[in-house]
Amino acid sequence: MEKIVAVVGLCGSGKSLVSEYFEALGYHKIHFGSLTMEEVKRQNLPVNEANERIVREQLRSKHGMGAYATLSLPKIEESLKQGKNILIDGLYSFTEYKILKERFGEQILVLALFTPKSLRYNRLSKRPIRPLSPKKAEERDFAEIEHIEKGGPIAIADYTLLNDGDSQDLNNKLSQFIERFNLS
Repeated sequence: MEKIVAVVGLCGSGKSLVSEYFEALGYHKIHFGSLTMEEVKRQNLPVNEANERIVREQLRSKHGMGAYATLSLPKIEESLKQGKNILIDGLYSFTEYKILKERFGEQILVLALFTPKSLRYNRLSKRPIRPLSPKKAEERDFAEIEHIEKGGPIAIADYTLLNDGDSQDLNNKLSQFIERFNLS
């Protein structure tokens, strides 16, 4: 049976690195955030944190708190029909979690990344694409926790990985996670 791994965590916790790791193992990545970027571009808005937040909230206002899971179900199901293991990057809301858990049951495994706030904010200020100041990162944390139920999937994850080291340390921890859950 194909496997689905959903990676959750606050901004700067390392979700993109985990996605790259799983893609290198042959997992098909479904990035919920790409729906936001597509909509920002469709509305001819400049790509920036403020517009991304507006669009995320618009999509959830229009389609409910489970918007990203609901809108991504056809992609997920098609990938499974093709025999692909899937990595979901960007599962945010608890409602999305419940939609996926109801549809895929034990086939889905949620991996939470935890990184101390000071380290996340430092990483975010230095990232080459869409850097965030510590103030903007904190505003994003608050918006995601308060408005899009982001804490729920993190709290109920099947496994939590502490990402407070370098990329090699993260890769070692991911290797242990994969072995523990027989995901290779």
